[in-house]
Amino acid sequence: MKLYRANIMFTPSPEAFQVLEGGYVAVNDNGLVEGVYEQLPAEYKGAEVTDFGDKLLIPAMNDLHVHAPQYRNQGIAMDLELLPWLNTYTFPEESKYKDLAYAEKMYRRFVHDLWANGTMRTVAFATIHPEASKLLADLFTTAGMSAMIGLVGMNRNGPDTLSNTTEEAVRDTEALMNHLKGNKLVSAIVTPRFVPSCTPDMLKALGELARKYNLPVQSHLSENRSEIAWVKELEPESTCYGDAYRRYGLFGDTPTLMAHCCYTEGEELRLMKENHVYVVHCPTSNCNLASGMAPIRTFLNEGVPVALGSDISGGHHLSIFRVMQYALQISKLKYAESKGALKFLTLSEAFWLATKSGGAFFGKVGSFEKGYAFDALVIDDADLNIDNYSLPHRLERYVYLGDDRQIVKRFCAGKEIAEPKI
Repeated sequence: MKLYRANIMFTPSPEAFQVLEGGYVAVNDNGLVEGVYEQLPAEYKGAEVTDFGDKLLIPAMNDLHVHAPQYRNQGIAMDLELLPWLNTYTFPEESKYKDLAYAEKMYRRFVHDLWANGTMRTVAFATIHPEASKLLADLFTTAGMSAMIGLVGMNRNGPDTLSNTTEEAVRDTEALMNHLKGNKLVSAIVTPRFVPSCTPDMLKALGELARKYNLPVQSHLSENRSEIAWVKELEPESTCYGDAYRRYGLFGDTPTLMAHCCYTEGEELRLMKENHVYVVHCPTSNCNLASGMAPIRTFLNEGVPVALGSDISGGHHLSIFRVMQYALQISKLKYAESKGALKFLTLSEAFWLATKSGGAFFGKVGSFEKGYAFDALVIDDADLNIDNYSLPHRLERYVYLGDDRQIVKRFCAGKEIAEPKI
């Protein structure tokens, strides 16, 4: 048993933080939380306690939508909307990952920066390249960080340098899955890039693959108005964009993530709710690519699960704390746009999206409740002028003003995670 003392904050529900000033958390030998306590229980008297003093102890971050091979492009090339942006900047960069030396150089930096920013669990798009995708999975494994890695399927409307056949997408995803068999932290996820990139036979085959092995699925949904119109042309028999995935078994038949959902409503919203499909809210990317403002309050009101994603490199920073800022700000713009009908997010709600709600895609992750994996960050915010602030205000100040320099310890599944090698 390991015992830690600190100022503990987490969100068992989105409505409020649970706060334990100078509290304790007990973590068993399986890396699971045994309990949190205001005072150390008698059964633990005399046991060794790691005391973090006045520092904050919070759940680690979860990034449920990020494009690992776009890491080098973050913070540049924000002068186009989604579809021309993909063709002009993104596809040429992803094509470079055929070169395993280049892939290793960039992926090492990517994993390191996730670590630096306190993200211990990630759902990542890789590329069509099987060896580079295995390499990315191996780097997460070596680091001790958790991830789901998606070998991308795309066989139309892209460059020849970034195209695989249906047979290759299925074969290489199976190979990645088998490569990770028995790995408790890193696994494969079925990844059709999006409907415009995949022919019906590829979508059908990937849906069958997901059901055969009960693999989760990730893709994009209703990000951009031009994209939605394109899908309507490509899949005229579908009632909506989401239905285009549903018809091929890629919309909740197994656990499913759909990024963006800026224009999800009506029939599509109903299908998401019925099939328990996750919205992955990517507000930094939605701003940068002029995509739109996802109606997160509507999703929460309807009981649709929501998580957060950095969406590098549509998004410009890997920090989920930065994503939280944008999620809060965009929700206030939606509040103003709706004339108060859509209540804006609170800090506890945004934090819950980043921790427990997103973590639920991995299992019991993202909270300090009994039985949850101990994924945690220790924050030393002493340099953020915190005198006389309450603990919730200290955390709020960190969310808005802090960065990786204040994160002094990182834990995943109960183990402290050392800095990965670049």
